[in-house]
This record gives sequence, C-alpha cells and structure tokens, in this order.
Amino acid sequence: MNLRLLAMLMGMAALLFTVGCDDDDNDTPFMAPNVTAPSAVQNVQSGETGLSVTFDVSFDSELTATYSATGSGVTISNASGDVSGSTVTINYDAGTTAGAASINLTVTDSEGQSDDATAVISIGADPDVIRKTGEISGDETWTSDKTYILGGRVTVVDGVTLTIEPGTVIKGEAGTGANATALLVARGGTLLAEGRADAPIIFTSVADEITPEQVASGDFASPNLDPDINGLWGGVIVLGNAPISASNDNDEDVSEVQIEGIPTSDTNGLYGGDDATDNSGVLSHISIRHGGANIGAGNEINGLSLGGVGNGTTINNIEIVANQDDGIEWFGGTVNVDNAVVWNVGDDGIDTDQSWDGTLNNFVVVTPTGHCFELDGPEGTYEAGHTITNGTIVSSANGRVSEDLINVDDNSIVDLVNLYFTGIVEGQRINRVTAAGVTFNNILFDVPAGEVAEYVNGAVPAGVMAGSTPQADVSTLGWTWAGQAGGLDGL
Repeated sequence: MNLRLLAMLMGMAALLFTVGCDDDDNDTPFMAPNVTAPSAVQNVQSGETGLSVTFDVSFDSELTATYSATGSGVTISNASGDVSGSTVTINYDAGTTAGAASINLTVTDSEGQSDDATAVISIGADPDVIRKTGEISGDETWTSDKTYILGGRVTVVDGVTLTIEPGTVIKGEAGTGANATALLVARGGTLLAEGRADAPIIFTSVADEITPEQVASGDFASPNLDPDINGLWGGVIVLGNAPISASNDNDEDVSEVQIEGIPTSDTNGLYGGDDATDNSGVLSHISIRHGGANIGAGNEINGLSLGGVGNGTTINNIEIVANQDDGIEWFGGTVNVDNAVVWNVGDDGIDTDQSWDGTLNNFVVVTPTGHCFELDGPEGTYEAGHTITNGTIVSSANGRVSEDLINVDDNSIVDLVNLYFTGIVEGQRINRVTAAGVTFNNILFDVPAGEVAEYVNGAVPAGVMAGSTPQADVSTLGWTWAGQAGGLDGL
C-alpha cells in the first residue's frame, strides 16, 4: 500500500468517527417528566368543600405536557388539563365518609413519557355533623349547632326520649326497601321535637344543602332542591298504644299491626293498643321534605305516619313538602293535629285509615297528585270517626293536578267541616256522597253555582256549595317553606 492510499483511508476513518459522534449527540433522549406529591398527609373534614392539593412537576422545556388526576374518597373538579409551569393544583371536595383518601396525578409529555405521584389525604369526621344509625337506647338531645345524618332506620325505642332543639337540621341518607331511611318512634318511645316559628326543625335529604346557620338566619328554603323533588329518603314515623280498627287475613280483629315501611322482623314497627290517652311526645314547627323512599311494589313511606298515636301526644305546625307518597297518614289512634301544610306530594294529601278518632284543624293542602283526601273506613269491628275542619285545598296549580277532591269508602266515618277547594279542573270530584258515616258541612267549591254538580259523583249534598272564601287561617303558617316561597299567597 502506498503512502497516498494510506492517508486517504485514515482521512475517511476520521470523517466516519466525527459523523458517528454527531449522531450520538442527536440521539440524546428528552428528560422524562417528574411528579412529586406533598410529603405531608393533608388533613380535612368530611364534607368539606373548596379544597386543593399542589404537586411539583418538571419536564423537558422543549416539550409540552398534560395531566390527569383520579381520586379515592374525594370528588375532583379539574381532573385533566395542560401543564403550565412547575406545579399542578388539583381542586377537590372531601367525601362524607371519614378515613383515608388520596389523589393520584399523572403527567404525560408530548413524547409519551409519563410519571405519577399520589397525595395522601386524611378525612376526619366533621364535629358538627353526627351520623346516627340503629336504635337510640338511651335519652338523647340533638342540638341546633349540629347537623344529624340518619343512616338507615333510626329508632327511638320503648322507654327512651329523643329531644330535638329548635332550628336543628336532620338529613336522611338514600335507601330503599328494608334499608329505607326513617326516624321511627316506637311504642313507648318519646319524641320531644319542639321547633318554633323562627326556628323550625327541618327533616330533609342529605342532598339538601340547607344548614343550621341558614335556618338561624330565618331562611327555611332548600338552597339547591326544588319543592317538588321527592323520594330522596324515607320520612318520620310515630307509633303508639291507642286503639285501631284492624283485622287479620281471617277477618278477625287484631289490636296491633305492623306499620307500612318497617320489616315485620322489627317489632319496633308494631302499633295499636287500648290507651286512647297514650303520649308519644310533642311535634311542633317541623318541616319534612323530599321523602317517600320506595319500600317495594309501589309502596312508599309517608311524610308523617301516625300509627295508633294517642291524644296525649301534641302535634301542631307541621309541613310536608314533596313527599313521594302521602303527606300525613293516620292509622287509627286518637291524636289531634293543628296547623298543617301539605305541599306538592306525590300521592294523597291527607290519608286516614283504621278508624282514626281525632281532629285535623286549620290546614292547607296544595297540589297533591293523588287524592286531596283519601278517607278509608274501619278495617275491623271497632268503629270510630274523625273530623277534618277549617281547610283550604288547591287541587291544581302550575301544571300539577290532583286525581280527585275527596275519596271515601262506603264505610268511612268522617265529618268534613268548613273546607274550601280552589283550582278545581274537569274530572276532579267527590267520588262518593252516599256513605252513611260521612257528613258535609260548608264545603265550598270555587266554581260557578250552576257547575257544582259537575264535581260531585251523585246528588250534591246540602253542605256542598259554590263559594270563594278560604277556610284556613294561613297567618299561622307563614313560617313554612311554602309560606316563604309564596305558595300560600292568596289563600
């Protein structure tokens, strides 16, 4: 080999070496993202909102990057987006269950490289929220500075007194069938729930954002649920030892039966007895909302169920709003109820069964979608009647139409006195006027005098006539949500 050829070969080798070095420099990979979570555990309260956690993030400045976040025990409001800068802040609300929670953040760059990290969160029980379950076996007082959550059926058992302060908010969790949420006052139990016009006791759903502070301010409306949203929880059930008219499958009289909505395996659901003066406590200035959870086969819990409740019990100033089933239903008993509002319920406004022997006085029923009144007769040989007086009934308004006006059985026993029906539309009527135990006295229909017969199935009783004078004194009912919302205006 001559010197000239050797020199050429050496030059080519040097060139190849130089090119190879340049290629190595060009193949250097981009820096992968790096995500770092806070080292300390973040401590929050159950149900707390407007929270955030910040992750440190780095990635190659020549690239772009996006993030995605997932949470356990929390609800994230900005679960994905572009990364700009050296941090990513995730906004979230804490769940309602105390315990461990977390947020995992993944950052992916435009080359498909990614990294992730997890922030650890400890959710503590909110000291101002108390969850109740099962039986209340000792005397308790629920105070207005707390919110009480009903987790399933909560029972005040025989011999126990539950006192609820004015202005207290109680919220029921969702549940159906045997797991339907309700406050049940068993026979022998006592409920002292004495609200005031300026501080009513509110029973509602956990979906309702109303707070004790809002109630204390004088605003009793739900801030986020319309007054026709129903079926979100169960209701309030009070049971006693007063007489009922009931029978078994063999048509034999029985003195006690199981209330609707409570499984027969739970003997706290029994009601009825022989003590007409039985005392289950005091219920006053109470608003029960958004209830009526389904308990099976189209059967729902009433807003307020009164089974065999005696006249030693005081019940007045009661509001039922948007219950999926009936507003107030009596199953026998002797208790009297004064000053009531039933607004936008999904079935009957007022329902009576099993020979209730008491009086409903001064009340308003507004647009139930079932019967305004469903008044059934005795189911056993024991016969007693009741009086329904001084009421104003709005049978249709704002697109809501009641099925009919008054529905009774052949054997119903009830005196109807001073009732005013307005908003009457075609098809609504008194379905039966021949029941011997039913009397009509000053029943006013807000229609022309010549049209009253169109709203009665049969001959018009002497006590049923045209008229335009409301019969309830609504001045005592302004504390209600219906009153504050204008639902009682003009009545």
